[in-house]
Amino acid sequence: MRSARRLLLLAASGLALSVGAFNAPALAFAPAAVQAGAQVGGQVPPSDPWAQTASDVPADPAVRYGLLPNGMRYALMHNATPPGQASFRLRIDAGSLMERDDQKGLAHFMEHMAFNGTKDIPENEMLRILERLGLAFGADTNAFTSFDQTAYMLELPNTQDETVDTSLRVMRQMMGDALMASDSIDAERGVIEGEERSRNSPQMRVLKTQLALLAPGQRLSQRLPIGDLEVIRTAPRERFVDFYEAYYRPSRATFIAVGDFDLDAMEAKIRGAFADWTPKAADGPEPDLGQVQPRRPQTSIIVEPGVQSSIQINWIKAPDLDPDSFNERAEDIRRSLGLAVLNRRLGEMARADNPPFLGAGAGYQSLFDSLDAGVLSVSFTPGQWKRALETVEQEARRLTQYGVTAPELQREITEYRTSLQNAVATAATRSTPALAGALLNAVNSDTVFTAPQQSLDQFERIVADLTPEQVDAAVRPVFEGQGPLVLFTSPVPVEGGEAAVTAALEASRQVPVAAPADQAALEWPYADFGAAAAPSSRTEVSDLGAVLVRFPNGTLLNIKKTDFRDDQILIRAKTGIGSLGLPTDRFSPLSLADTVLNAGGLGKLTVDEADRVLAGHVINTSVSQGEDGYVFSGSTRPEDLALELQVLTAFLTDPGLRPAPLQRAQAAYPQTLEQLTATPGGAFAVKGGAILAGDDRRAATPTVEEFQSVQIEPLREQIKAALASGPVEITVVGDVDVDAVIAAVGSTFGALPPRGAAPTPPAGSAERRFPAPTATPVRLTHTGQAEQALGVVAWPTTDQIGDRTTSRQLSLLSAVLQLRLNEDIREKQGLAYSPNAGSSTSDVFPGYGYMVVAAETAPESLPKLFTAVDAIAADLRDNPIGEDELNRARRPALERLRRSMADNGYWLTQLSEAQSDPASLDQTRNNIAVLEAVTAADLQRLAQQYLKPDTAWRAEVVSDKLAQ
Repeated sequence: MRSARRLLLLAASGLALSVGAFNAPALAFAPAAVQAGAQVGGQVPPSDPWAQTASDVPADPAVRYGLLPNGMRYALMHNATPPGQASFRLRIDAGSLMERDDQKGLAHFMEHMAFNGTKDIPENEMLRILERLGLAFGADTNAFTSFDQTAYMLELPNTQDETVDTSLRVMRQMMGDALMASDSIDAERGVIEGEERSRNSPQMRVLKTQLALLAPGQRLSQRLPIGDLEVIRTAPRERFVDFYEAYYRPSRATFIAVGDFDLDAMEAKIRGAFADWTPKAADGPEPDLGQVQPRRPQTSIIVEPGVQSSIQINWIKAPDLDPDSFNERAEDIRRSLGLAVLNRRLGEMARADNPPFLGAGAGYQSLFDSLDAGVLSVSFTPGQWKRALETVEQEARRLTQYGVTAPELQREITEYRTSLQNAVATAATRSTPALAGALLNAVNSDTVFTAPQQSLDQFERIVADLTPEQVDAAVRPVFEGQGPLVLFTSPVPVEGGEAAVTAALEASRQVPVAAPADQAALEWPYADFGAAAAPSSRTEVSDLGAVLVRFPNGTLLNIKKTDFRDDQILIRAKTGIGSLGLPTDRFSPLSLADTVLNAGGLGKLTVDEADRVLAGHVINTSVSQGEDGYVFSGSTRPEDLALELQVLTAFLTDPGLRPAPLQRAQAAYPQTLEQLTATPGGAFAVKGGAILAGDDRRAATPTVEEFQSVQIEPLREQIKAALASGPVEITVVGDVDVDAVIAAVGSTFGALPPRGAAPTPPAGSAERRFPAPTATPVRLTHTGQAEQALGVVAWPTTDQIGDRTTSRQLSLLSAVLQLRLNEDIREKQGLAYSPNAGSSTSDVFPGYGYMVVAAETAPESLPKLFTAVDAIAADLRDNPIGEDELNRARRPALERLRRSMADNGYWLTQLSEAQSDPASLDQTRNNIAVLEAVTAADLQRLAQQYLKPDTAWRAEVVSDKLAQ
C-alpha cells in the first residue's frame, strides 16, 4: 500500500505538476477506426461510416470490420496478450451534448440505469451474473459518459462460450431492453448525487470556468456530463425513455472485441446476439454545437482555494472537421514536432536554478467538434505570476519568430522515431485492453486505426525531407486565432485583477526576444565502473523459470525470461534500509530523498543533459525510498539493456542531488498541501497516514515549515550515506537473453567494490502499531465544500511477513466486504457513490496491518454510514457467507491474479527478494492454491478475529466550515 506521504512528495517534487499533456508523441498516429466490410443491400446505414471510407490512410489489416443489417458496426481483432482473455467495448454515439435542456445529466444517469435491470435480467442480478464469471465491478465491469459518447466496458477473464455468450447477452439487454423502472430511478438518484458531490472539486469548478471562457454560447459550456442536480433529482421516467430510445439504437452503436478468440466464431456470436436489436423510436437529432464567435483579448480569473496557481493562454478557432488523411497527419506531425521543441525548452527552464515557474507547456487540442485551441500554460508559486507569464509568452514568441533549430528538430524526430520503432517491435504483444481502448478512441475521434508499422512508414515519409522552416510554418498558427483568452486560476485574489493580467501580457508582447543559444555536444560519461565481474554462483529455479546469480562483490541477481511482451525488460534494484533508518518520533530531512534523487540528475550530467545524451534510446528510470530499502527501477528494450543498467548504476554511485529540485519542491509544497486538503479524501491522505501508523512520523506528511527548513547540503550527505552500503539485489524480467543480462550486470553493479553489510536500523524501527480504538469518530477537517464528508472505519489485522496465507485470505474478506458495500451502502441506501474496502498487511513491520472501509457521503449521513458498516461487519462475524457470494468475490480475484501472472510486472515483484528471502518463492508458488482453498468458514473466522467492534478505529473528515 503506497503511503500518503510518498504520493505527496511525488507531487511536491514536480512529478505531478505538469500543466498539460503536451509532451506526448503526435496524436496523428493515435489508432483509429478501420476498413469497413462490404455493404449489404437493405442495411440500415450507421450514423457515421468508418473513417477510412473517406481517407487515403491505410487501415490496419489485422482488424475485421462489419455492419449488421440493423446498422450496428463492429470491429474485431485477435490478440493474445494476455492469453485466453478478451476486452469488449460498446460505444453509443451520444453523450451529454445530445441532451435537451430538461435532460441535463440524463446521458450519464442512463449509463447507470443500463446496469439496473432489463427485460430478462432482474435489478441487482446483472453484476452478480458477471461476478460469477470472474468480472469484478469497477475493475472489469465499467462504463463512462463523455460529452460525445457513452461507452460500456467488459474485461473477460476467458473466452469460453459461457463467458462470451453471457457477456454479449448482458450487453445486448443493456442496449435495447433496459427497464428504467421508476422506483429504480428514484433509488439511483442518491448515487448520482453522491457522484456529483465527490466530483465537485476545485478542479471541476475550474473546468466549468474554462469552458465558459472558451465556448460562451456554445453547447459545450452548457453540457457537463454530470448534469444539473435539479434534473437529476426530479426528472420523470419519460425523459429517460425519450433519451434512451432516441440514442440507444443500432445505427449509433459500435461493438469492439479484442482478444484471444477465433474471429469467425466471435463475429457469428456478435451478429447473433445483436441481430434482433431494433430501434423503438425515431433517431435523436444531432445537436447544434454553436459557432466560435469573434473574440477580443479577455482575461478571466477564478479564485478557488485548493487549486494550483496557473495561467492558461488560449487562441481559439473554428474546429477542423476535415476527414483523416495523410496530409492532415503530416500537418499534425509538423506542428507537434515544433511544440515538442518549445516544451523541451520550457521544461529545461523549470528545472534550472531559480526557475521562473514550476511547470509550463504548449499544445493544440480539439474540443468535441466545437472549437480548436492553441494553448500555452504555466504553473507557479502564488504571487509570482508576472515573471511566469512573461517568460512563457516570450519563449513561445521566440519559437514563432526564430523557429526551431536543425539540431532541436532532429532530436525530436529521433525521439518520435524511437517511440514508433518500439511500438513496431512490441506490436505482437500489445495489451488487449489497451488495443480495445485505442479502437474505441479511434471510432470516437473518427480517425483511421493504423498498424504500428504503417504509422512508422507514414512518419518516415513525413520527415524524409522535413525542414525547420516547414515545422515553423506549422507551429505558428497555434498561437493565432481569436483571443488571446487568458484563464488565471489562483487560490488567493490577484492584485489588480483582470486588468493587471491583460496589461502584463500586452506589455510582454512588446518586449523584443533574441534567437536561442546553441547547446554544446555531450557524451555519456558512465560506461566504465571497473573490471567486469563473472558470477560466483548460478542457480536455476526451474519451476518458476528463474535464474539466481551471485557476484563476488555481494550483488544478487534474479532473472526471469518471459515472452509476455516483446522488447520489454523491467528492472528493479534494491539496497540499503530505506525509511527504517529514519527516526520514528520526529521529522527527518532524509524522508525527502525522492525529491532530489530523481530530478537531481547525475553528478556529471543534469537531467536535461542526460536526456540529450540518451536521445534515441528507450531508457526509463526512477528512484524511491521504500520502507526497507532504496529502490532503483527501470524499463527498457533488449538493445538498450546495458545502457539502462549503466544509468541505474550511475544513480546509485553518483547521484546529482542538485539544489534546484529541492527548491522547486519547496516552492510548490504549500500549494500541494492546499490542493490535497481541499477534498475529504485528500485531507485524509495528508492527516490519516500517521494516525493509522500509530503516530509513526515516518508515515506522516511533513508540515510546510518542516519541508521548507531542509537544506540541500545536509540532505545530500545523508542520502550519500544511506546509499553507500548494503548489498544490491537486482531483478530483471522480460524479453531477455539470460547470459546478456548477467554480462551487463557484471560490468555495472557487479563491477563495483564490495559494499559491505546494510546499515543497522535504529532500535525500535521495525515497530509500528495500529491506533487505539475510538468510541466516537476522530474528527479531521478539509477546506472544501460543506456538503462533502468522508467516513473511515479501520480494524487492526496482521502482517504478511514469512507466510502470506492470512494476508491473502484477508484480501478475499475485503472483496466480500466490498460486495456488501456496493449492494447496501451504494445501491440500497444510496449513501455513497463509491464506497471502498481494502486490506493492507505489512511485509516490514511484524503484526501490523489493517482492514479499512472509506466512503464519501454527505456529513449528515455519516451516522448512517457508520451504522451500516458496523452492521455489515457484524453479519460477516455472525453468519457464514453463502457459496455464491464467496465465488463472486473469489472468482474475480483469481482471474485478476491469473491475468497478472501473464505480466512482467507481477514477476518483477514476486522475484524481487528471491535470494535475500528465499522463502518468498514458496509464497509465489502457492498464490493461487491459497485463494482457491479459502472457505466461508475461513472468512467468518477472520471476521470474528479482526472485524471486532471493540478494536475498530473510526474517523470522519468534514469541512472546516462545519467544524467551526
